[in-house]
Amino acid sequence: MIVANLEKEFEKSVKNKFNLYNSLFLNLPYSNIENIGILIPILHNACKNGLEAGLQPQEILDNFFKTQAVLNSDDEKIDFMFRVIQYVERQVVLYDSVEDAAYPALQKLSGDLSLKNLLTVIDGEKNTDEIVKKLTEFSARVVFTAHPTQFYPPQVLEIISRLRSLITENNIEQIDLALQQLGLTSLMNSEKPTPLEEAQTIIYFLRTVYYEAVSELYNYIKANITDKTFDNPDLIKLGFWPGGDRDGNPFVTAKTTIAVADELRMSLFKCYYRDIKSLENKLTFRKVDERIKLWRDSIYTAMFDESEIIDYKVFLQDLSGIRDIIEKQYNSLYLDELNSFINKIKIFRTHFAALDIRQNHSVHKMVVENILYSKGLIKNSLDELSQADLVRILLHENMLLNPDDYEEALVKDTLLNIQQVKKIQAKNGEEGCNRYIISNSEDVFSVLFVYALFRWCGYSAQDMNIDIVPLFESMAGMENSEKIMQQLFDLSQYRSHVEKRRNRQTIMLGFSDGTKDGGYLQANWSIFRTKEKLTAVCERNDIKAIFFDGRGGPPARGGGKTHRFYAAQSSKIANHEIQLTIQGQTITSKYGTKRHFFHNCEQLLTAGLYNQFLNKQNEIAEKDRQIIEELGRISFEKYTALKNHPKFLSYLENRSTLKYYGEANIGSRPAKRGNKKKLELSDLRAISYVGSWSQLKQNVPGYFGIGTALKTYVDTGKLEDLKKLFHSVPFFKALILNSMMSLSKCYFELTTYLEKDPEYNAFWKILYDEYLLSKEMVLMISGYDFLMQEEPISRNSIAIREKIVLPLLVIQQYALQKIEHDDSRKNVYEKIVKRSLYGNINASRNSA
Repeated sequence: MIVANLEKEFEKSVKNKFNLYNSLFLNLPYSNIENIGILIPILHNACKNGLEAGLQPQEILDNFFKTQAVLNSDDEKIDFMFRVIQYVERQVVLYDSVEDAAYPALQKLSGDLSLKNLLTVIDGEKNTDEIVKKLTEFSARVVFTAHPTQFYPPQVLEIISRLRSLITENNIEQIDLALQQLGLTSLMNSEKPTPLEEAQTIIYFLRTVYYEAVSELYNYIKANITDKTFDNPDLIKLGFWPGGDRDGNPFVTAKTTIAVADELRMSLFKCYYRDIKSLENKLTFRKVDERIKLWRDSIYTAMFDESEIIDYKVFLQDLSGIRDIIEKQYNSLYLDELNSFINKIKIFRTHFAALDIRQNHSVHKMVVENILYSKGLIKNSLDELSQADLVRILLHENMLLNPDDYEEALVKDTLLNIQQVKKIQAKNGEEGCNRYIISNSEDVFSVLFVYALFRWCGYSAQDMNIDIVPLFESMAGMENSEKIMQQLFDLSQYRSHVEKRRNRQTIMLGFSDGTKDGGYLQANWSIFRTKEKLTAVCERNDIKAIFFDGRGGPPARGGGKTHRFYAAQSSKIANHEIQLTIQGQTITSKYGTKRHFFHNCEQLLTAGLYNQFLNKQNEIAEKDRQIIEELGRISFEKYTALKNHPKFLSYLENRSTLKYYGEANIGSRPAKRGNKKKLELSDLRAISYVGSWSQLKQNVPGYFGIGTALKTYVDTGKLEDLKKLFHSVPFFKALILNSMMSLSKCYFELTTYLEKDPEYNAFWKILYDEYLLSKEMVLMISGYDFLMQEEPISRNSIAIREKIVLPLLVIQQYALQKIEHDDSRKNVYEKIVKRSLYGNINASRNSA
């Protein structure tokens, strides 16, 4: 019934409305070519019919240019293709806006369990005190990253926001004007954004969406808890990576980090100023108005003066005094507005969002090596030292470093950045910057290097207010993680540091590089088992494990249905907090409006409570574990064989858009780590890796190996075991459903021409066969008639989005073919490829 109602509402509120407003594109103000809006659906049909008939993209477009568009010169054809790309980009924006406007109506019919309803269910089984205690200790941290898959400039974001509101109002006349404005406004950055500009784009959402949304969600939660003394402003926390994440991004410097920290704080004060101005107009009473005015003036100064510091505790204390006066003397007038403002200050304080620092372990190793060499403790390399000697130096050798003593720019900047954490904390509060994340953590020194660098930069054990967070992302790192953490806890100095940090150890697990390294099924199962092992080792040491999930947009990078993922965790996995990264189009698609943010954060909280009180069915029996283990092993072997195929990397280099990711003005970060001329998979960033497969409509990292693994089991007569596993183990079902999403976004017809490619035909056939097998197997074990059968909204949304971008994808393949044949206009076709990336990235909403 729920599925049928959703299908009906989607048809009415999304599909029909989009078709109506899409007709307005017929009048969009494009120059040079008339009736382009009329030609787009004709082009779509030509592309679809041609691909299904086995024609090459070049054949399809050449025939279209000749018989439909009647374009003869290369200049006319190239101009037309650019116009189509522009058109499709704006169709995507329109569709996003229609879908976002329909979100409230669709969400009501979704059947998702609200926090209010869940509290009622739990209250029937548990003591209210237990629920309140859990909510008092629990939190969900949403961390916004700077990955280059969200690139609309601010003026376009404003148009999108207005368009969404107009669609909600069905204001046809104004929608027409907004679409015309969109047609004349560039959707792209003219240059690569700087890290600060990337940060400012995300801060736009902090100011326009999250400032109010977090407050409203918190007030809603307080209103639905019977214990009126409940007060946990950390229940929803925001994290921030732009300007702090320097892993693989040489453009993020210490100067960038301090600038972003200032930007966060001063942007928050602008929000505070707006609220206090409103309160000033209402709290016009004696003994109150002058105090409000003083704070208004202080906040105004702090909005523009980066040296101005406001103590939020003093601010709160004074507002509490004002509240007492209003309650006692002024009939509690406007008390709700004042309480709401007080809650905002408790939540955001002076930091708005917590700025995380992240750097690669290899950089810290290089920095420590430079330091020890300069101090005469080594002659050339750290390899000269035994592990015990190196540990002794890191924990006991005392020195005070001066960044100016080092010529190497990266060494100097690393030390400057560590030194300035104190300065950021002095201005933004400790919460403003108190986590240092080490990517590519694979041994105990990943953490100890950072611990030593803080010591040597002048931090004593007492004032080292920083959580040192190892990020285990490779298969080897996850395999060794339990041993690494125990080694750290056995060191009295580090154990004392963790005790000072409230006996909480945050550990990050990276889905992106895990999947790139181990394949979809094995990586996700390894992360699940690693969490169980790390929970156990922390509990043995009386430490709370806090897991921070590095989840990207698509299932191949840990994405998919977030609530489903967290609700499927076993009781052997610590459930003190939910922490996850949100990036790229996921920021706008899942958290881009107050309603989206409210609903999705509420779902995170319900997942946490569900796990705590109602997750008995999530226990995985030993027999089922053995099956998943074996499936993971088989899929890993299949995926590893693919990675080791001699054509694997060259296929991506020569038949995909991989090389163009780094050239597009999408983000500040390079597409790969380091400057090696020869491409190596280990250096390739997960975004460009996964994104390239997405542009090809092959989505290999999201399913490859699953078909072979399931078929191997089916062939041994264990189909019923797999069916039972799917229907009885939420974790396994979540994996299969997410892989269905990846499979749904595949369209191998786009590259069928590669079946005749003399160099890559055999490799393409390997990919295609595994796709067909995976699709067959997931349908077989689920009992579904088609992919994503239980998810009508996502399934229909994908179908419409794929239809919109099909002409763009054919144009992209056409250009790649021209480049491959070394066309005389190769440079122009390369521009077409780069430009075509944008529309497909945004249409997919979780492509990279």
